[in-house]
Amino acid sequence: MSTDSPTARTISLIGMPGAGKSTVGVLLAKLSGLAFNDTDLEIQVQAEATLQEIIDSRGHIALRTLEEEILLTIPLDHSVIATGGSVVYSDRIMQRLQQAGPVVYLDVPMATLEARVAAAPPRGIASEAGYSYADIFHERTPLYRRYADITVATAGRDPQDVALEILTRLRGSG
Repeated sequence: MSTDSPTARTISLIGMPGAGKSTVGVLLAKLSGLAFNDTDLEIQVQAEATLQEIIDSRGHIALRTLEEEILLTIPLDHSVIATGGSVVYSDRIMQRLQQAGPVVYLDVPMATLEARVAAAPPRGIASEAGYSYADIFHERTPLYRRYADITVATAGRDPQDVALEILTRLRGSG
C-alpha cells in the first residue's frame, strides 16, 4: 500500500459470483477517488462475447485463460478492481493483485449467493461441468480466504456500508 495516501493505489475485490464485487467496487471507487475496472466486462469486450457464450463455445478453461491474460496485462494502478470469481485459481494473477495493493474478500453466505445468482441471467461461472453452485462455493472459499488481506462479511448489509467499511479498514491499516 502506498504510504503517501490515506487509501491504497489499487484495491482488488474477490469473491463468489453474486458477492457484489461490481456493485461495491463502483461505490468504493467513488468514495476513494480511484478508477473502477470490472475484469469480467473487460473479458467480454476483448472476446466480443458474454462470459456464458465463452463457456458455451470454448469451455470454462478458455474463460480462465482469457481472464489470466487480461489480468496479467491490464493497468491496475489507481483502480478498484472487481475480479471474476475464478481469479483465485491463478497464482500469477493473485500475486500481481497482491503486489498492487490490498485484496478484499467479500464474504457472503451461500444461501444469499444462491438467491442472487438464481435471480440473475446466466453468469458464465467458470467451473467443471456438473459442479453445483455449492460445490464451487466450497472449492473456492478457502482460496478466497488464503489470498485476502481483508475479509468483509456482507450478510444483510447495504453495498454502501460495505464500501465504507473497506475504506475505513484500509485507512486504519495505512
